[in-house]
Amino acid sequence: MAGSDVSSMISFKLGNEMRPGYLALPRGSGPFPAVVVIHEVDGLIEHMKDVARRFAAAGYGALAVDLYAGRKRGPCILRLFGGMFLNSLDNGTIRELKAALSYLQDRPEVDAGRLGAIGFCMGGSFAIAWGAADNRLKAIAPYYGMNPRPLDVVARSCPVVGSYAGKDVLASGGAKLEAALTRAGVTHDIKIYPDAKHAFFNDQVKPYNPEAARDSWARVLAFFDQHVRQGSVAPA
Repeated sequence: MAGSDVSSMISFKLGNEMRPGYLALPRGSGPFPAVVVIHEVDGLIEHMKDVARRFAAAGYGALAVDLYAGRKRGPCILRLFGGMFLNSLDNGTIRELKAALSYLQDRPEVDAGRLGAIGFCMGGSFAIAWGAADNRLKAIAPYYGMNPRPLDVVARSCPVVGSYAGKDVLASGGAKLEAALTRAGVTHDIKIYPDAKHAFFNDQVKPYNPEAARDSWARVLAFFDQHVRQGSVAPA
């Protein structure tokens, strides 16, 4: 995958603590559209950093969060999934993602009016919920995520470009999400890749599917170009 232009580890404020993230920016002064990258269950691995760098290469600022940092991983995973099921739209993870977005929108290189999010597996699940809970987001791109409960909350969502694997139990969730978005009149592009397996976008693991990965990435960029990049630039 492509390299970034400018990247570094940063920290952003969440209440009384500082949370880490990996920031990738295009070269130049901007202001650029920007995206929060939400990792899968493996955490902020190199693949997630690479996704941020790919966005930077495409002209977006990107902040990849680290939801596990400073926390014991096992209990943290249970807490994250528990929050997702108990209160999809208002839990500690959603608040952390909102703080990450606030950090991005306050940077001088970023246009605060052109913001989006992408997430994978667990991160895709949070992206779907977050898209219905934060009107600063102009578009979200969930990959093989689970749907929030109740599903009808997606009626409040920003535009959604979702990618799912046909050989994955979560594929049915993608079909249900598409139906709910259609009923609500929310702009969306949901695609299920019939021959792909879960984690097909990750080129560092065996289920990687190059064809599905390339096609889904092209769809994400085209969708974000329309709904994030083409938004109005915030006044100076």
